Amino acid sequence: MAVPVEQVPTVERARSAAVRESWAEAYVLLHEADLHPTRALTAEDLGVLSDAAWWTGHVDESVAARLRTHAACVAAHDHRGAGLAAWWLHHEYAGLGRPAAAAGWLHRARHHLEDLPPCPGHCFLAWTDAEEATARGDHAAALAATGRMTRLAPRAGSPDLPALAHHATAAVLLAQGRRAEALAHLDEAMRAVTAGGLSGMFTGLLYCLAISRCMEAADFARAVRWTNAAMEWCVPPWTGRPHGGTPPLGVTPSGENPFRGVCRAHRVEVLDLLGAWALAEAEARQACREVPVDRLESAAASYYAAGDVQRRQGRMEEAAASYAHAHELGRIPQPGLALLRLAQGRPEAAVAGVDLALVCRSGPRHDLLGRARLLAARAEVALAVRDVPGAAGAAAELEGLAGDAPLLRAMADTARGAVALAEGRPEPALRLLRRALAGWLELRVPYEAARVRMLLAAADRTVGDEEGSRLELGAARAVFERLGAGPDARRAGALLTRRRLPGGLTAREAEVLRLVASGGTNEEIARALVISEHTVARYLNNVFAKLGVGSRAAATAYAYAHDLT
Repeated sequence: MAVPVEQVPTVERARSAAVRESWAEAYVLLHEADLHPTRALTAEDLGVLSDAAWWTGHVDESVAARLRTHAACVAAHDHRGAGLAAWWLHHEYAGLGRPAAAAGWLHRARHHLEDLPPCPGHCFLAWTDAEEATARGDHAAALAATGRMTRLAPRAGSPDLPALAHHATAAVLLAQGRRAEALAHLDEAMRAVTAGGLSGMFTGLLYCLAISRCMEAADFARAVRWTNAAMEWCVPPWTGRPHGGTPPLGVTPSGENPFRGVCRAHRVEVLDLLGAWALAEAEARQACREVPVDRLESAAASYYAAGDVQRRQGRMEEAAASYAHAHELGRIPQPGLALLRLAQGRPEAAVAGVDLALVCRSGPRHDLLGRARLLAARAEVALAVRDVPGAAGAAAELEGLAGDAPLLRAMADTARGAVALAEGRPEPALRLLRRALAGWLELRVPYEAARVRMLLAAADRTVGDEEGSRLELGAARAVFERLGAGPDARRAGALLTRRRLPGGLTAREAEVLRLVASGGTNEEIARALVISEHTVARYLNNVFAKLGVGSRAAATAYAYAHDLT
C-alpha cells in the first residue's frame, strides 16, 4: 500500500524532487525543513538546498547553503566533500564579481583535495588550471591541465565531466588558433549534451559555453544549431502533459531554468544576423528580465544587440540608450557606437571609438568575431573620412584572421572589395564583392548581403554597367525595406531614381569631369578622389572618347551644357 504523500518526511520528498530536478519543489521543501527542522540537514541535503536555491533564483541563499555545506563536511572530516563545496564557492563568487573571495575558496579547495585519490573535485581544479593558464598565455600548461582533466573524468563516475573535459580542451585549442581541432572537441561535448544524459546544471553550462565559443570562433552554423537546441531545452515539451510527469534526465521544468535568459541572449545575436530584427529586439528585452544576477554579461550583450537593431532602423536615440545600458553593465559598446556616431555625422568620434576598442581587444585568438567586427567597422569609418590606407590596413588584418571561417571570409571580402573600389580598381572590387555576396547569401545574413549589393551597384556604375547597378540597388532596397532598415532603404531608393548620366558616363567619370570643369589638374583630382594620377588620366581618356572631345576645354563645355558641374 502506497504511503500518502503528506506522511512522507519533508526531506525525503525534497530529495525525490531533486532527483527529478524539480528544483522549485525541492527548494520549498528544504527551506521548510531548514526553518522548522525535526533534525538538522545533512551536508548532502545542504548541497541540494544550495542547488535548488540557485535554480530558483535565490543566489544569496545558494551561497549561504554552500558555506554551510562546506562547514558540515569539515566537521565530518570529509575533505572530498569540503573540497568540492569550496570549488563551487569559488565558481559562484567569481560569477558574482567577487574575485578575492573566489580566489580564497579556490585555495581552500586545493588544500582539501591535494592528498586525496582522484575525485570529481580534481577535474574541476584541472579545469580552473586550464582557464588560468590560457588567460596568462601559457598554452602548454593549459593543454597539460586539460589532459589531466581528460584522464580523470572517466573515473569520476559522472557523465558530466568527460563532456566538460572536451569543452575545456576546445577552449584551449581555440585560444591557440587551432580552430578545426577545437570544433571537433566542441562537437563531442555537444553530442553528450544533446543526447540528454547530463545533469541540468552541466547541460545549461555547456550550451552557454559552446555557443559563446562558436560565436567567438565565427562558426555561425554551429551557433545557430546549438542556440535553437538550447532554447528548446529551456522550454521543454512535457510541460503541457496532463498530470505532470517526470522530465527526462538533464532537463528542468519550464519556469525553473536560470539558463533561459542566458540562452535567449545568445539567440538574440543569432536572430539579429538572420534578419529577424523585431523578434531579436523583443527577445533582448525578455533576456534582460530573465538573466540571473551572476550572468549580467548576457544582459549587456542583449542591450548591445538591441542597439544594433535600433541603429540600423534609424532609431538613433534609442540605440544610444541601449549602448549606454550595455556599457553600464561592463561591455565595450563597439563597434556599434562608432557606427552610430558615423551615421550621426560625427566621423571623428567614430574613428576614435573604434580605434580605442581595437587597442582594448588586442588578442584576436580570444574572440575572433569580436575583433573581426571591429576591423570591419574600422575599414568602414576610414573610408568615410577618405583614409583609404587606414581602411586597407584594417581590411588586410581582417583577411589574415579569416582563414576558413565562412562568416569571417564574407567580412574580409566585403572590406577588401570596398577598399578596392575606393582605390579606383573596379575589376578586383567586383570580384571580391561578388564572392562576399555569395558568402552572405549562403550564411542567410540578409542585411550584410544587401550592403554588399550597394557596393556592387557602385562598382557596376564605375565600369559602365548601369543595368547591373540598378538591379543590385533594387534587390538591396527590397531587403532593407523588409528589414525596416529605413536609412539604407532611402539611400538605395535615391540612387535608383537618380537620372541617367549623359554620354554613357559612369558615376566616377562624371565626378572626374566635374572636377575638370572646376579647373582641377590631374594632381588635384587624384588628391580629391584619393586615387593615383595614372587612374585620373585613364578616366579622362574614357571621358574624351565617350564624349567625342579632344581637350579639357571641350570637356568643360560639355559638362556645362549638360548640367554636370
